[in-house]
Amino acid sequence: MAVLVAGAAAMVFPFVWALVTSISPGAGLSATPSLVPENPSASAYQALFDRLPFGRVVLNSLLLALATAAAQLATASLAAYVFSRMPFKGRGVIFSVYLATMMIPMQVLVVPLFVEMKSLGLIDTYLGVFLPGIASAFGVFLLRQAMNSIPFDLDQAATIDGAGHFRIFVQIILPLIRPALATLAVFTFLNSWNSFLWPLIILRTPALKTLPVALAALQGQYTTQWDIVMAGSVVSILPMLALYVFAQKYIVQGVAGTGFK
Repeated sequence: MAVLVAGAAAMVFPFVWALVTSISPGAGLSATPSLVPENPSASAYQALFDRLPFGRVVLNSLLLALATAAAQLATASLAAYVFSRMPFKGRGVIFSVYLATMMIPMQVLVVPLFVEMKSLGLIDTYLGVFLPGIASAFGVFLLRQAMNSIPFDLDQAATIDGAGHFRIFVQIILPLIRPALATLAVFTFLNSWNSFLWPLIILRTPALKTLPVALAALQGQYTTQWDIVMAGSVVSILPMLALYVFAQKYIVQGVAGTGFK
């Protein structure tokens, strides 16, 4: 128990320190960590909204995260159904090759993806940020594992009743893997919400930038007001925290049900 408490405290401390720094005017990272602000003030949050079109960048991140999550749920669930329920020659090999793409880091794909988006005329557009994230090998793996846990007897019974693949997929499979779908939705949303490298490369117009990119612009070349930076970090964390608390039950069920560790 002591080890768990110590681990939890170590993980919570950075967030608490960021919160305290955000309400400590003039605070710097060189200062000794303290959990008790001397002169607490919300001026950093006001300055954050003055320096950035904060509502706009939050909306940009929110829309992109929601769209990416919805797209990955659609593509991953359809692909997972094919790999789980529709046997065909070479299925295992194709699935293994598809999973192998998870080992390719995003940094390796940046140049070819940028060239592709440029050829399509999608530089500095939301679509250019959105398209590379519409499919996920991890999502296919997660949902396939969930579908494999569903007895094939249900498919056979539905087939006898005259149901085709689409009806089985929509009316039987999807309702039974809701925890896995919720888990994938949360993971995808958080990944898109925190995405920094690809939006930084694609987006040029300040009004189109996402929250992580906009917050990075708060750091100056020679000096940085860390109270404002930490205020932005706290605001960016709150939606993720609320989403995880709301979906915690489904995440646990989804991870346990798919055997993913």
